Amino acid sequence: MSSPEHLPRLFVPQDALSAAAEAGTACTLSPAQARYLGTVLRKTAGNPVRVFNTEMGEWLGTLGEIRKDRGSLTLTQQLRAPCPQPELILAFALLKRDATDMVLRMGTELGVTRFMPIITERTNTHRINPERLMTIAAEASEQCERLDIPTLAEPCTLASLLGAWPEDKRLFTAMERAEDRGVSLRSSLQDAREGDGLLIGPEGGFSEAECRALLARPAIAPISLGPLVLRADTAVAAGLALMGHGLRSAQD
Repeated sequence: MSSPEHLPRLFVPQDALSAAAEAGTACTLSPAQARYLGTVLRKTAGNPVRVFNTEMGEWLGTLGEIRKDRGSLTLTQQLRAPCPQPELILAFALLKRDATDMVLRMGTELGVTRFMPIITERTNTHRINPERLMTIAAEASEQCERLDIPTLAEPCTLASLLGAWPEDKRLFTAMERAEDRGVSLRSSLQDAREGDGLLIGPEGGFSEAECRALLARPAIAPISLGPLVLRADTAVAAGLALMGHGLRSAQD
């Protein structure tokens, strides 16, 4: 048998299991997973795979019969115990389709547990395809060895986000040219703690009115991502990398 890290790795929801996770528990595959394993990878009954979710951790499983649109497996050995992901929220202004896809993919790889798309004055699209975006997040989780799948909120306005944001959690907000507004940038993403969030605005940045509304909120922690003006999706990656380091340091 191949070493486990080289085996196909699939997310399965807890309700796909016939009982509590233990050796011998049966698990039903989705039609898409059955097609992928049987048609694309040409796997057959008896082949090993890895499956995971937040509640059961990661398990080795043995495939049962695989047909065109259905299949099953049996759990055989736990590879990793459940390990909760630190809560990390990313609020981001909706971007064009490819850029939004990239945000979901990179954000999942960098530890985001909840994506909150927002609509700002300069947002150029107001709609998303939730099913498609969750598929991207699930595939990214499978690839990056996470045990959970992040959640995706319905798009909301910036005002709604600010009104609902808890006062005891910081919302680190990337602001271009903040120094020109006399804004103090003493906050550091490396000081982030579980439950804090990162807010990234649209291409072109927040409007002046939005900046004033943001700075009026005590939970907002303005930050800079450096002297260069970054694309929004690049800013997401840069901010989350720094924030993730802070969260890991806090856990040590």
